[in-house]
Order: sequence, then structure tokens, then C-alpha cells
Amino acid sequence: VECSSADEALAAAGAGADIVLLDNLAPQELHAAAAQVKATHPGVTVEASGGIILETLPQFLGPHIDVVSMGCLTHSAPALDFALRV
Repeated sequence: VECSSADEALAAAGAGADIVLLDNLAPQELHAAAAQVKATHPGVTVEASGGIILETLPQFLGPHIDVVSMGCLTHSAPALDFALRV
């Protein structure tokens, strides 16, 4: 379930979500929300997403974050022009 706040994440986990995606949160807010989810629902997978790039990735890693999604790997990848002749 995609959530944009700690309250939404706790509600989703309480309703039975297996995975809670914390989207577009600042690192400090993200870690606080993830800690709350893990404290009350330790079996729930917590995913960080939204605006994370390689340069800021270390700020989003922590003991309560299980998965990190980075859209920059696909939507910001440089194009490669090549041909294949068979």
C-alpha cells in the first residue's frame, strides 16, 4: 500500500497490508514512520520510494527500511543508440 504519512502507513499495516511503501518522505520523517510501523507490525515490509537518487540513497537506508525503490534507474537512464544486424 502506498502511503504518504506515518498515520496512513500504520492504518495500512493494521488493515493487513504485507508491504507499506512510504512515498516522498524526507529521510528523517521516513525513518520515524518506518520505526513506528516496525514497532507495531514487525512482519510488515517497509519500502522507501519517491525522489531517491544515487547521491541521496545513503540517507534513506536504515534499520527499519527493507526495500528502496528508485525510479531514476529507469526514467533517468541515458539512451543508447545501437543497431544489430543479423
